[in-house]
Amino acid sequence: MPAHTTNDTADAAPENTVAAPAEAVAPLLRGIAVLRRLTEADGGALSLSALEKATGLARSTVDRVTVTLARMGYVRLDGRDVTLAPRLMELGNAYLSALRLPALLSHRADALADELDESVSLAVGDRDGIRFIHQATRRRAMSLSFRIGDLLPAERTAPGPLFATEWTQADWDHWHARRSTDPEDRTFPSVPPRGSVPPRGHAAPPDADFAHRTARAAADGWALDDQLIEPGLVAVSVPVRDPGSGRVACVASVVSHTSRHTAQDLRTTLLPRLRAAVAQMEDDLRHAPPPPPGPPPAGLAVWTGASKQELGREFVESLARGLTVLTAFGEDRPALSLTEIAKVTGLARATVRRALITHEHAGLVAHSPGRRTFSLTPRVLSLGFPPLSRLSLPGIAQPHLTALAARVQESASLAVLTDPGAGAGAGSSGPGSEVQYTASASPSRVMSARLTVGTRLPAPATAPGRVLLADLDEVRAQGYALVDEELEAGLRSIAVPVRDRTGKAVAALNVAMHAARRTAEACVTDVLPELLRTAGHIETDLHTAARFTPVPLT
Repeated sequence: MPAHTTNDTADAAPENTVAAPAEAVAPLLRGIAVLRRLTEADGGALSLSALEKATGLARSTVDRVTVTLARMGYVRLDGRDVTLAPRLMELGNAYLSALRLPALLSHRADALADELDESVSLAVGDRDGIRFIHQATRRRAMSLSFRIGDLLPAERTAPGPLFATEWTQADWDHWHARRSTDPEDRTFPSVPPRGSVPPRGHAAPPDADFAHRTARAAADGWALDDQLIEPGLVAVSVPVRDPGSGRVACVASVVSHTSRHTAQDLRTTLLPRLRAAVAQMEDDLRHAPPPPPGPPPAGLAVWTGASKQELGREFVESLARGLTVLTAFGEDRPALSLTEIAKVTGLARATVRRALITHEHAGLVAHSPGRRTFSLTPRVLSLGFPPLSRLSLPGIAQPHLTALAARVQESASLAVLTDPGAGAGAGSSGPGSEVQYTASASPSRVMSARLTVGTRLPAPATAPGRVLLADLDEVRAQGYALVDEELEAGLRSIAVPVRDRTGKAVAALNVAMHAARRTAEACVTDVLPELLRTAGHIETDLHTAARFTPVPLT
């Protein structure tokens, strides 16, 4: 399972450094540019005018692209602002699923992180950089802040020399060219530019030292990062090799801080345990069962056509269809021919062919001429995955709560079960349990039932609590809970569960109101359908976001 490589340099590099092929789909390239600029922005959000400036596109083009992406659920339009939406992660999920490495190895990385009480990461090579595909981080004041999908320059990392042991001369030439045009690494937004942070102990190594470190990594079978990214950050890495080809499939790293371990400590204390974990990972790859058949994307070609008919020229169909091509890949479809992609997506062969030409130019797809197949590259993760991988459940739910409150004109909130005196999400179902409200939205009206985020209430006395408590059979059977003036006179509320990918109720969605505005019957007939609809939207986003990344409940 060797890591794929891309054709271009870092994510932040201009998309037009190499002229696009004549058959490339221009609207698709513009859509990719918009998604990349949003990915680089703080919080994954920019105003329409900022997007216009960042991409160099005409405002009318930015408007049409963002309307199309919003229709796909990939961005959210809030007035003049554009924000990345969780559904966009389905593109990165397609790559990670086809790669299979996170599904097969992440449990080993997590176990090692627990054993060592240090952060552990898995990374793949991305031409002259490394890109993270899994992070098992520790919750402490000084902890690793890299995200899944972040791209780092190879020469400033521990995994970099290990990947470079397999570089061709063309790869080295590409690396030298990039170092020449970007000596401060400003095309890598995930790391501090060279010189921006004063080095401690020694200066950043010259380019010649990277070749030496690569030769050393080839001889030793491991590599070290002694504060190359920034002062205090140290790491040790070992390659995980594909059992079939013997090539580096990914690299496992233990990352620490000099306040806990020196670089020498990593080598003498942690390296043996890392090597043992990598041996287990390689054994997992050796005995991995064939992937189960997964459901292909359904009706996408029909959906894009219907959207075009409904929205007219505001919907850029070629952009939507081009991005749809990326979703054709999966765990049981890591490499596909043009004909297979057309069959999976329902798109015409000519449409698929031009989309593949465009994606190959953008570095998102690699072509294997000998087998006449295409596969996704790690650079697909550059389309929104890093900022979205840090989403929490309240962050996912908030826009849906705001929309729900506006539709029913009542206060809406999200709550989780917790123990008195314990952190939220402890998950107790005893009689002393409480619910903590983690997100809320209220309509613009004089009087509404506002519940402040962070508020805790006794679970049995609230609608969210009754939904989440495991011993209330009637509530579980009917799928909702209604509390009528039991917590407070005049307060009526109704709640439904929000379930994770396993079907477990991890939160409750609640609407609260004054009893004079709606009867209990009206809550069931009018509000409950809107609650269920909103819970479904939140669950869809949660399931997409949580496929390869943990989503905190608070």
